[in-house]
Amino acid sequence: MNKKQSMSSALSGIGENRVHRNLIRILLLLMVVEWVLLLLDQSWLSLFLVTLIIITLFLPILFRNKLEMEIPAEFHITAVVFIFAALYLGEVRDFYHRIWWWDIALHATAGLLMGVLGFLLIYVLNESNRVDLHMTPGFIAFFAFIFAVAIGAIWEIFEFAMDQIFGTNLQKPMFDDPSGLTDTMWDMIVNAIGAFIISFSGWWYLKKDQSFFVKEWIRKFINRNPDMFKK
Repeated sequence: MNKKQSMSSALSGIGENRVHRNLIRILLLLMVVEWVLLLLDQSWLSLFLVTLIIITLFLPILFRNKLEMEIPAEFHITAVVFIFAALYLGEVRDFYHRIWWWDIALHATAGLLMGVLGFLLIYVLNESNRVDLHMTPGFIAFFAFIFAVAIGAIWEIFEFAMDQIFGTNLQKPMFDDPSGLTDTMWDMIVNAIGAFIISFSGWWYLKKDQSFFVKEWIRKFINRNPDMFKK
């Protein structure tokens, strides 16, 4: 990398970090205010969900201090925005009932994000100096798809268990189906569609050795944590 490219990369990183910090500060302020209001209102479930969001905001610090691992800004921003949309807007602000497609959109997005996480995990194993693996683009994409679908299925089991044990309403009835079965099936279908889109895209770009945003994110993760990988 020449001097001009290095300077451009550094300036890009500074811009990303500034956006990241400002977004986290705004969300943290909003969540702290909301936490206090929910505590005064004694809305315990919403208080618990907002607490989870606050913990998510501090994850990079926890990873850095406890695991000596640097989380790229793109990963953290994506995770925070999704969790904010799912837990705060969806559950606390009741967007799941106010906007009929909110639940479907989030599960489709979850499929995409879990596919990205699957790519990250398998790519880390493939490049790590601790594990001797050499995997083809097809297997990496297949693992990402299966990983995303499995996480989606585990989440549906969690929703069912919470509704049965604690009487929550995580399974949103659809089309006059009080059992929640229709909601569960649509959630799993759109999750699988999202997982397939990201997995197929990843396979195509890896096979053609072309630029792929997931690949760029993974490269940043590797650059931030060089001790975990081969030279």
